[in-house]
Amino acid sequence: MLVNCNSCQKKFSVPDSAITEMGRLLQCGSCGSKWTQYPVKEELKQEIKKVNQIEVKNPIKVNKIKTVNKKKKREINLYSEEYLKKKHGLEIKDPLDSRNKNKKITTSFSFLSYLIIPTIFVITLFGVLNITKKFIIVYYPFTEAYINSLYKILEAIRITISNFII
Repeated sequence: MLVNCNSCQKKFSVPDSAITEMGRLLQCGSCGSKWTQYPVKEELKQEIKKVNQIEVKNPIKVNKIKTVNKKKKREINLYSEEYLKKKHGLEIKDPLDSRNKNKKITTSFSFLSYLIIPTIFVITLFGVLNITKKFIIVYYPFTEAYINSLYKILEAIRITISNFII
């Protein structure tokens, strides 16, 4: 079956079995246009055959001129503001726009950031201390009592918090 593109009128050959009764979504390989193609009825096929069989009595001889199909240059820029807004709903705002000059862009920490960052720092510090505890005690033996009491206090705090949660 010959199929014509609705936009650029380019012709394509498609097997008859590829197009079902419910139709099929086709896309032009040249311009990218999409459409639903339905099968051509048998009556139309017979009429087309009859038209092709009619002989012309006085055919006009025309010199065949080869035409070179040049690809059309894309008329619209895919990255222009108008196209992006129309196709994808995106708006591009210029940061140097005069409306935005008076506004200061500031980043600030929230209350949770002030809690989370020191907590992570303290947990990391205790982790490093736990890993290097044996080496510290070997080089500085007087710190053993302090380190052990620190970990006993941390264990007591952990138990207290878990009792409140449960």
